[in-house]
Amino acid sequence: MEKLLSDAAERGSRYVTEIARRRVAPRPEDVAKLEGLGGALPEEPSDPAAVIALLDDLGSPATMASTSGRYFGFVTGGALPVTLAANWLAGAWDQNAGLHATSPVGAKIEEIAARWLCEIFGLPGTCGVGFTTGATMANFACLAAARHALLKRAGWNAEDDGLFGAPPLTVVVGAEVHVSVLKVLSMLGLGRARVTTVPTDEQGRMQPTHLPTLNDRTIVCLQAGNVNTGAFDPATEICARADQAGAWVHVDGAFGLWAAAAPHRSYLTKGVSEADSWATDGHKWLSVPYDCGVAFVRDAEYLRNAMIVSAAYLHTGNEREPAHYSPEASRRARAVEVWAAIRSLGRSGLAELIERDCRLAKRFAESLRRCGFEVLNDVVLNQVLVSFGDPETTRRVIADVQSEGTCWCGGTEWHGRMAMRISVSSWATTEEDVDASVAAIARIAKRTSASHSVG
Repeated sequence: MEKLLSDAAERGSRYVTEIARRRVAPRPEDVAKLEGLGGALPEEPSDPAAVIALLDDLGSPATMASTSGRYFGFVTGGALPVTLAANWLAGAWDQNAGLHATSPVGAKIEEIAARWLCEIFGLPGTCGVGFTTGATMANFACLAAARHALLKRAGWNAEDDGLFGAPPLTVVVGAEVHVSVLKVLSMLGLGRARVTTVPTDEQGRMQPTHLPTLNDRTIVCLQAGNVNTGAFDPATEICARADQAGAWVHVDGAFGLWAAAAPHRSYLTKGVSEADSWATDGHKWLSVPYDCGVAFVRDAEYLRNAMIVSAAYLHTGNEREPAHYSPEASRRARAVEVWAAIRSLGRSGLAELIERDCRLAKRFAESLRRCGFEVLNDVVLNQVLVSFGDPETTRRVIADVQSEGTCWCGGTEWHGRMAMRISVSSWATTEEDVDASVAAIARIAKRTSASHSVG
């Protein structure tokens, strides 16, 4: 066991230390070699050391270097060294963190991390907090709590009686609502197509003047950090309207909620703390390993009543039971890495991490503008949208940049225009990473444009 773990740790350490020197996207030939992991179902046992060696030799070269400082796709934070180390230790513990009885350390660390997170985001310390696989399930937990609360007010128990014959609820979203919220609405039986959609402005912010009439059976879903532009819905005005009507406000803040931790960005979250529930990711700006999301509900009982699990064999005491606040019962102790990140960074270190990424996003935008390319959004946070001309040219530039390997940026469509989407959200990104990426993008874009013109 000791030799096997030492070998795995050595291989993992080598991967981490070499990541900055490798291309971001794997080579096609390395991806093709993954077939070597397959074959017929093994009939006999294999040497564990040989299994780890095969996994490293064929698997590591075929990974996307998302922990690199030059990965700018899908708002991925990468794992801080301390969170990776904590993850390895927690993996050795192999705790089932669902109950205090199955993991006293998991339950206590979750309680501590929850309190710290509420303080970071400026949320009430009495919030119900659940640790989930990501923001999708955090949104699920929050909106399940909302469903429970609003139907309870109407005299209906959704958890016991289901939705057959239940009083109808109205869900209001912005035109730029994230797909995870729509997925959650479908899973909760509220319907992704039954939403009332509010128009958004040129940056993707919900326009409050177009809100429908709200009442005590309405859920309003706000966005803190548009996935394309980084823009925030105007929470102050919308929360005030909702509060007067008795409506529930939920904030999808997968990455944008972390702006509350940065002194020069916290203005973006003005009014967000007045909502009823909030969802975020830990594996984005907090830079913990995948997977980690967090759900917050102002009234803890609403979250607990929507998520509670009970059985004769599940003996619980007076302690906070983690499984009562998230969809999963048996689950890993993912709050360990959250605790390690916050304990290591402190308030000032977390603020600087976020501020630095935002400054680097500005550097990206300004450099690309100087190269003659069009930036389509106001860069208020960490998101940059770039056009390289007509849609086909932009698509080809994105594909060529991804293939070339210096950096990796995704594509998106913004208000009818094809764009490259650059998400600066890694603790490891430096000015040198940005400058090298800009140079590669500019070189490829000019070559692609010239080729397209000749063609």
